[in-house]
Amino acid sequence: MSVRIKICGITRPVDLASAIDLGVDALGFVFYPPSKRCLSLDQARTLGRLIPVFVTSVALFVNPERHTVLDVQHALHPSLLQFHGDESPDLCRSFDLPYLKAFRVGAPGLESPKEIAQTCMRYSDAAGWLFDSYTPAFGGSGQRFDLDLLRQAMDGVPDARPIVLSGGLDRDNVESAIKRVMPWAVDVSSGVELSPGIKSPEKMHAFVQAVRQSA
Repeated sequence: MSVRIKICGITRPVDLASAIDLGVDALGFVFYPPSKRCLSLDQARTLGRLIPVFVTSVALFVNPERHTVLDVQHALHPSLLQFHGDESPDLCRSFDLPYLKAFRVGAPGLESPKEIAQTCMRYSDAAGWLFDSYTPAFGGSGQRFDLDLLRQAMDGVPDARPIVLSGGLDRDNVESAIKRVMPWAVDVSSGVELSPGIKSPEKMHAFVQAVRQSA
């Protein structure tokens, strides 16, 4: 089975076009103000109009106010919501859209396989579980986490949701990470960038090729 690819932190039309030309499955758009990749609603509208049919658009939030999510839904019309903070299951499921729940492996309360498994099961209706590294920046740090810890955690979950692997992935390590975890999809941001929010066509191409070679 081929592993799906999401490129997150898209901020420019040129990068969106490059990702689409490479055949990626999903594009991520950040709506977390402290992030250098955060979009305004006007930017979201512009980029949203450029997304062709059958490419999934994902709006990323960190502990958002409800009105913020609704405003982004109106501007971007995303296919999927991604919650990257400490959002409750009730909030995540309250917007009438499928959602990804992100878990920062190694964070307080997510430091052991049992803790990770128990926390994940609170979000059993999520479209997928995304696993990232634990940093103050809530993603996009380029740091990796202990993949063995994740594997042990998922061994204790009989009905795990599709796994999206993130956290410090790049063209040099993504193939080995896929073979260790066997995720449904991989999610990359800083690993294909020249600087935060500025993607490199060459790095994106190399990353996509590495993922496809893992099959």
